[in-house]
Amino acid sequence: MSVSRVLVTGASGFVGEAVVYRLLLDRRYTPVAASRGRTRLDGLCQVVPFDLGGAVTITSMMGVEVVVHAAARVHVMNEKAVDALAEFRRINVDGTVRLARSAAAAGVKRFIFISSIKVNGESTEPGKPFDADLKPQPMDPYGISKMEAEIALRDIARETGMEVVIIRPPLVYGPGVKANFLSMMRWLDRGVVLPFGAIGNRRSLVAIGNLVDLLVTCIDHPAAAGQTFLVSDDADMSTTQLLENMANALGKKARLLPLPVWLLKAVASCFGKQGVAQRLCASLQVDISKTRHVLGWVPPVSVEKALRQTADYYRDLKNR
Repeated sequence: MSVSRVLVTGASGFVGEAVVYRLLLDRRYTPVAASRGRTRLDGLCQVVPFDLGGAVTITSMMGVEVVVHAAARVHVMNEKAVDALAEFRRINVDGTVRLARSAAAAGVKRFIFISSIKVNGESTEPGKPFDADLKPQPMDPYGISKMEAEIALRDIARETGMEVVIIRPPLVYGPGVKANFLSMMRWLDRGVVLPFGAIGNRRSLVAIGNLVDLLVTCIDHPAAAGQTFLVSDDADMSTTQLLENMANALGKKARLLPLPVWLLKAVASCFGKQGVAQRLCASLQVDISKTRHVLGWVPPVSVEKALRQTADYYRDLKNR
C-alpha cells in the first residue's frame, strides 16, 4: 500500500510526538499532527487542533490515508474521577469511535490504534507470556476502556472496510519519558537507597524507538491489516535488573536493599499501595513471535542503547 499523508493524534504526547518526528525523517510520509494542547511541532509540519473528549474535532481529513491514534486518557496512579470507568469510556471509547467513523467517512485506508497490554491483563505466570490472540482479561478501568475501543474499531472495520491495526505495548520508556520511570531515574541519580534488590520477576518493556518503528512498519505493510500485535524489546528484565541497568546507564551504582518480596507487599498493603507492589514485584511478559512472523519485524534498538538514550535525555533535562 502506497501511503503519503498520515494523521497522528496525541502529537504533543510522548508516543505521538515521537511518531511525528520519525515520519518527518522519512520522505515517504507527510505527517499531520493532531494535538489538544501546544506542541513543539509547530512550523515543522501541519498541526491541527483535536480533543478526544469531543470539545474539538478534526474538521478535515482531506488526503489523509492513515491515522495513527495515540491520543488517550492514560492510566493514572491516583485516580480522582468519581466514576473512573465512565471517564475512561468517554475519552478512550467514545472519542475513538467518533474519530474512526470520521476517518472512514473521509476515505482513510487504515487506522492504527495504540492500545495497551493491560487489555491482556496485569500479570503473567512463569513460562506463560501474553500473546496477541489470548482472551482479553483487563482488570482496571483503563484496560477495560482500551478493550472496548478495540471491539468497537473491529466493528467499524467490518462495516466500512477501513483497515484497523491494533498495537498493545507494555511500559514504554526512552527520551521524553515521564511519570514513574522519570522518578526512578531521579532516585538512582541521587543515590537513594531503594528496597528492590531481591525481586526475581520478569517484565517486558518497549523502548520508544522500537514502538515507533513498529508503528511506522504498520502504516503500509500489507499483512498488518486486521491484525493485533504485541510489542516489546524482546529482552525481559526483573525490576532489580532494570534498576541496576538504568543506574549503569546513568554512570551510577544502584543502592538496592534485598528486602523479601513478601515484606514489600505487606508494607505496600499497609499504605494502600497494592497496585504499586503488583507492578514492582509481579511478572508481565509478552510474546512477540506473531509480530515477528507476520511482519518480519525485529526490534531495531537494543535495550542497552535505549537505556543510554534515556539516560542522556535525563541528563539534558536536569541541566536545563
